Amino acid sequence: MIRVRPPFPSPFYPPPLSPPLVPPSSPSSLSPSLWRLQPNYASCPRPLAEECPASSALQRRRPWRWPWWRRRRRRRQRRSSGSCQGQLAGPLGGPPASRGAVLRGSMAMNYNAKDEVDGGPPCAPGGTAKTRRPDNTAFKQQRLPAWQPILTAGTVLPIFFIIGLIFIPIGIGIFVTSNNIREVEIDYTGTEPSSPCNKCLSPDVTPCICTINFTLEKSFEGNVFMYYGLSNFYQNHRRYVKSRDDSQLNGDSSALLNPSKECEPYRRNEDKPIAPCGAIANSMFNDTLELFLIGNDSYPVPIALKKKGIAWWTDKNVKFRNPPGGDNLEERFKGTTKPVNWLKPVYMLDSDPDNNGFINEDFIVWMRTAALPTFRKLYRLIERKSDLHPTLPAGRYSLNITYNYPVHYFDGRKRMILSTISWMGGKNPFLGIAYIAVGSISFLLGVVLLVINHKYRNSSNTADITI
Repeated sequence: MIRVRPPFPSPFYPPPLSPPLVPPSSPSSLSPSLWRLQPNYASCPRPLAEECPASSALQRRRPWRWPWWRRRRRRRQRRSSGSCQGQLAGPLGGPPASRGAVLRGSMAMNYNAKDEVDGGPPCAPGGTAKTRRPDNTAFKQQRLPAWQPILTAGTVLPIFFIIGLIFIPIGIGIFVTSNNIREVEIDYTGTEPSSPCNKCLSPDVTPCICTINFTLEKSFEGNVFMYYGLSNFYQNHRRYVKSRDDSQLNGDSSALLNPSKECEPYRRNEDKPIAPCGAIANSMFNDTLELFLIGNDSYPVPIALKKKGIAWWTDKNVKFRNPPGGDNLEERFKGTTKPVNWLKPVYMLDSDPDNNGFINEDFIVWMRTAALPTFRKLYRLIERKSDLHPTLPAGRYSLNITYNYPVHYFDGRKRMILSTISWMGGKNPFLGIAYIAVGSISFLLGVVLLVINHKYRNSSNTADITI
């Protein structure tokens, strides 16, 4: 006798169709040949194996099972639609069939790929179906319009050459413009024994005034900007940056007498609130720089240094304001005291009332913290008086320094910078070098890819013809 075993399912073939289920009450309705062809799991449940009319050899054989990935998918579907399982009845209106037979039968008879994606067939009326089917929208069904470029040699190579031909001339122009900017830098820290400011390192010499002579080889045309520079000074420290009270600096009377706790330990001194409070204001740069031109005669000619117009307009007119009150600025700051390291209170920073108190531009420039430990800040402006004469002619100059700001305690450096500007700002060769480097790399990559494409394209065409 030949026994037929159902074929093993494959993902490339549809599952085998199950024969119609026969009620267990009439087993004689099928011929013995049909009993042999009918799968074991459809005719009799597994727990009642002794009632199966098949032979003992067929019972001893391991029943065929669905692959593991199908079984896991069905378990997941049963969990997602658990309320529908109780509605499955047996064949021909009889008692509910075994779970394995019903599920396998429904799997074979009503198999639908859409049901697998959506999480199983829908429940009968009255059931609470749970589905993972996404909404039928263009976004969730990935039907949004999209554009995907196709990178070929004809589209990539021109881009590399265009970038190179554009960036290289721009970089050369920026680099040449930056080199044409005149700049002189004088270090007056005084740590060297030969420096005129070496005597000012001693705390016993107060106030200390030192003079440094230098020579300008070429004239400075246009407006000249005088900067002071500091090195190894970390204004970007988190606690240092937070140590200020913006409400107090904006002229709030309540914050003037009760500063923010962020200003600690420079919040109060001698039981009086500090104005301005905080570590930033307490460490304000207070050296005095004066510039003189030494002509043919030995008498030096002072250079006019403009102290207004060096701060940002928004800082001067929006962020920083003096407290409201009368015309006397000292009365407005009554009840406060100066910062610990300051030589004089805030209302005595300048004799000009438009440049005194919280709106003093030297103070405003210092309060804008720097991002790097080596920085420069604008100190004075030397305006050009006549187009016929240079702003700073070539010759000998002397820099008189009132040395008040110590930096040797933290291994810092101090310097004075005289510089002109151009359409791109101050002297900065990095931008031009970056443009030249990017343009050169792009042009070089274009040449290399062009050679590779020409070589392998010809070889591939020859190979195709040969084959």
